[in-house]
Amino acid sequence: MTGVITLRNGTDADHPALVRVWRSSVDATHDFLAEADRDAIEARLASDYFPQVRLTVAEIDGAVAGFAGTAGDDLAMLFVHADARGRGVGRALLDHAVRELGVRTVDVNEQNAQAVGFYAHSGFTVTGRSETDGDGLPYPLLHLALAAD
Repeated sequence: MTGVITLRNGTDADHPALVRVWRSSVDATHDFLAEADRDAIEARLASDYFPQVRLTVAEIDGAVAGFAGTAGDDLAMLFVHADARGRGVGRALLDHAVRELGVRTVDVNEQNAQAVGFYAHSGFTVTGRSETDGDGLPYPLLHLALAAD
């Protein structure tokens, strides 16, 4: 993957590739997540989670490199394939979500220090914390909001 990042709307046909990106990303960044929980989430991505969000797909040289899912002004998910990390894919997806889709909030796993730093560097500040994730699992979430200009 060496080319220009392009963004497009995601479709149902993208789901298998997006699940692979999710798994690659989570394997690289979510070492705190129990394997059974990881597998359970993966099994529900296409059926339960993707239909709830507007998907934006990032490609490099025609290959899916990452994706974001938004719901209203919330960034519900942003994942970058491990092979594409550090190439600006996450930045391109986040910038698009903020500028074009009106994203102002995001929840991030507290234990994912890289993601916490990425959002802090991007102007998001912590507005709250939950002891569990959206499924009630013991993975604390930080609730972030984009700081006012």
